[in-house]
Amino acid sequence: MDVAPKHSSPLRRTTAYHDLPTLSVPARSSNQPPYRRTRLWLGKHPSAEIYLPPTSPLLPPETYNKSVIDNIETWLSRLPDSNTMDTFQYSEKYASVPSTPMASPPHPPRGLKLASWTLTPRKIALIAAGLLSFFLLNTIISSFSHHGPRRPSYLTSVVPYNSTFVPNAAFQPPEALRHRIPDTIDTFSSYKYRSTCDISSLDLHAPFAPLCPDRKSMLEAMSSGGRIGHDAPYMPRGCDMRWFSTEEICEILSRFEKVIIVGDSMMRHVIGSINVLIRKDLGYGAVTDWNFSPEERKECFCNYQFNVKSCSIQGIFKTADVVKNDPSSIACPSNTVDVMIEQMIRFPITPEELTRFRGLLPNTKPPLPYAFIFGHGLWNDLDLQATLDWLDLILDTSVSSAPWLAPESAGKRTARKSRDGGVTWPRLILTPNAAGKEKPDEWIVSQGNKALMIFEESVKVEAGRRGVEHLGTWNMSIQSNKFDGVHVDLKGNLIKAMMVMNWLNMLEVERF
Repeated sequence: MDVAPKHSSPLRRTTAYHDLPTLSVPARSSNQPPYRRTRLWLGKHPSAEIYLPPTSPLLPPETYNKSVIDNIETWLSRLPDSNTMDTFQYSEKYASVPSTPMASPPHPPRGLKLASWTLTPRKIALIAAGLLSFFLLNTIISSFSHHGPRRPSYLTSVVPYNSTFVPNAAFQPPEALRHRIPDTIDTFSSYKYRSTCDISSLDLHAPFAPLCPDRKSMLEAMSSGGRIGHDAPYMPRGCDMRWFSTEEICEILSRFEKVIIVGDSMMRHVIGSINVLIRKDLGYGAVTDWNFSPEERKECFCNYQFNVKSCSIQGIFKTADVVKNDPSSIACPSNTVDVMIEQMIRFPITPEELTRFRGLLPNTKPPLPYAFIFGHGLWNDLDLQATLDWLDLILDTSVSSAPWLAPESAGKRTARKSRDGGVTWPRLILTPNAAGKEKPDEWIVSQGNKALMIFEESVKVEAGRRGVEHLGTWNMSIQSNKFDGVHVDLKGNLIKAMMVMNWLNMLEVERF
């Protein structure tokens, strides 16, 4: 067996051991006995073999055969110098077994030793795989955080039809699904002045199945629906719309950076009704009740928020005013809702109105989309061309003030006709209510129901050519109460506001 000498040779060894070639056998005469084969050790590993005379004890290197020492010194001269080199250890093995020396090439090192850790091809592959997985996961997370759907799952997946079918029924009961529960209950039950105002959400909308599957069918159904009797609950035609709870309305509005309503007094009533819904207040939700006198609180209550002109002009023009003056009245989480109105009632639009409108639009793309809701007609006596010029000027001003709304290489008119201008650019126009019996006779011809119906159909076509979606309100309002023959009451405006919320809810904001 190999024996390590007690007194090691002063020959140097390297800490990065390598397999060493077998040292050649010294020349001997024919009458000289065979040499002993002795293995040279590098630390704990055999590294080379030398041959010593069989009768010679293991002596210090200076007494070895000179040819053996020459071979060792020649090998040592090829080693790199190192400050960490120690003394060789060697042992004796198979003393009497002759061998044929072979010069085998050194094997490549198994790994590159860095400090106390060895870097092998396998470890390199594992590190590369780990880095690749990290970057892939980071990309997926970033993609979802930026483009992930922000709409409820029932809007982004197929909704099963109601399994309960009632034969020979004009309308099927609504789907037995969780998101349709608010449609079947009175969502106003927790509102302020619910009993005093005596308004239930079930008085405004009668739910049925199926729910409209997309925005186009939803707008068509809401525009062409009707009532079974005067002031009866409204029902869209062919498929149903949602009646949202306040919590759902807050979530829908939070998907947008800002919702901008542009138009006349009818649009002012729309934003007033949205404020009723997010403030959960049927009595004063649409008006600035925080600065009302006792007399105003008496006169501007429930339906009279819209019925009395002096009350209507004290309506809430932007939710930021509520946040500033009465923040506790908003049921939505703080800083998640921003709805406002810019009144532009007729064409031509005044420079002051355009300047205010430009101030609402940022130059750079915001983190969330803007939604635009327009309403026009009566102040220009239902002149279709005046309405289209009014709409075109607002769209052109929008693109020039906010270039992110349109493709980079598109002109204003091209961008105006684009469906989304390269990003989500939600635009909806509402046409006026039906005329009531209280409408003054002087307006019966130019603003009567025939003129209103023709105007609604024409605006739908022309707005569609400009990439603006349309919501008609004539069918919804023809059998509703209109206190002055023009404007619907609180009930009618709440229905109109809920129609707008259904349109906002169906917008594909994840494309933004």
